[in-house]
This record gives sequence, C-alpha cells and structure tokens, in this order.
Amino acid sequence: MLHTALKKALHDDEYEELKESKLGVFIMFQELGFDWDSRLVHYMLGFQLDIKKKYELWSLVGPEPVRFSMRFSLLEFENLTGLNCEYIEDLEGPHCVVTKELTSFWEMLGVHVEVGPSTQEKIAAFERCEGWSRDDRKRLAYLAIFTGYIEGRKYSTPTRVSLARLVMELERFENYPWGRVAFKVLMDSVKGRDISGCYTINGFAQALQVWVYTALPELGATFGNPLPNNPSPPILAYKGRKGRRQFKEAILSQVFTSIWTTSQKTYN
Repeated sequence: MLHTALKKALHDDEYEELKESKLGVFIMFQELGFDWDSRLVHYMLGFQLDIKKKYELWSLVGPEPVRFSMRFSLLEFENLTGLNCEYIEDLEGPHCVVTKELTSFWEMLGVHVEVGPSTQEKIAAFERCEGWSRDDRKRLAYLAIFTGYIEGRKYSTPTRVSLARLVMELERFENYPWGRVAFKVLMDSVKGRDISGCYTINGFAQALQVWVYTALPELGATFGNPLPNNPSPPILAYKGRKGRRQFKEAILSQVFTSIWTTSQKTYN
C-alpha cells in the first residue's frame, strides 16, 4: 500500500532517481513481488542459540551430534543488502536542528514536530503532494522507505523523530548508514525472542529469509524461486515462495550434505 502510493505520487523520473539512489535497493526489492515465508523464518528462529554477543544471531540445525551452524551478523546483513553499514557515533540519536523549514515540512505532513510520521500519515501525504517541490516529494519518498523497511513498524505507529528529521538534509540522509540502523532494528526484534506465541518482527525481516536461502544454497535453489543471472546484491536474487512444503526435510538434507562435503575436504 505504501509503495503503491509512493509510485503513484512521484513523477517517472523522480521514481527512477529514487531507484538509483543508495536506498534504491528497497524499491527494487519491492518490485520483485517477494513472497514472505513466515513459517521458514519462524522455523529457523526456533534453532536460535543463546550467545553473549548482542548483535549476532546463530541458528544450529540438525539432530545431534551432526549439526550445522549459521551466523547472521552485521557482516551478513551488509553483504545481503549492499546497504551502508558504517559505524558512526550517536547512530540512533543524530543531532538535527529544528529549523523553520523542518517545522513547515512537518506541517505539510500533518504531523506534530516532535513526532515521526507513521505509514498511515505518509500515505495520506502522498495523496496531496502533487504541488510540493521536487525536494519535498523526495523527502516524503525517503521517509516512506525509512518507515516501510528500515523501521518496519505497524501501520499507525510513529517513526523515531530523531532519525526522521535527517530527511531535511537530503545528502546527509542519503549517505547515512541506514544498513546499520535497519540491522539493529531487526536484531532488537528477534534476538532472544520468545516465539512460543504470536509475535511480530520489526524492520527488514525479509533479509532473514534470504539469509537462509544463501546459507543453505540447495534450499534457496529449490524453494527460494531464484532469479536468473544471480542479481546483486543477494537480497534481489530471490522472489521467495509461499504455500505448504517440506522445507524442514530439505534443510536437514542440506545439513548432512554440507557436513559430509566438509569432512571429505578435511580428511582427503
């Protein structure tokens, strides 16, 4: 819904410029029509290990004593998405001056200046942004990406204003390490999570699904609906699939294959 409103509101050249930007991977990913597989991600999270490192996720799959470990860290996320994951201080609390321009733009959004706009509020803004300046439409589009993929929160939940305000400085916003922000949001949502009942995942959760496809290539080839010519970054290389299927057996099969291959290389 958010992407539909965005594409309808932007001029064709503005939309193409957005796709070619440093955050364009999110738009290209949306255009894939990727099929989210909650069952696969839930299954892998069920094998999550309790480790001390706050921003690493390890899954250990397979019956004892034959097991296969998979790591999901900032490095894997950066390789999957191609996003800027550089370290900076005050990552989630950057200094932004509340200028008259910022206050005016927030008024155009219909949002209080001390609150970040929600998905619902941005969709409404897209419907009335035709007369806005090119830069203001671009700001709105970037905020949509921030809300829809980086924060990935519920429809009516406000985004963090400290980060949303960066959009007033377009160059600064474009070059911000959003990959690091997105990774942190996702990890805070899944690390050590109780998945015995209903739960939601914030952030770019689809990255976990593609991580499984890349960590277990045979599974990805069979169930990930890979695209031809191996597009880069890997987040754009699969369309995913839905429906009931025997992915558990496929995972265990590849675990045994991977361990057998490794043992042959070790002892031969």
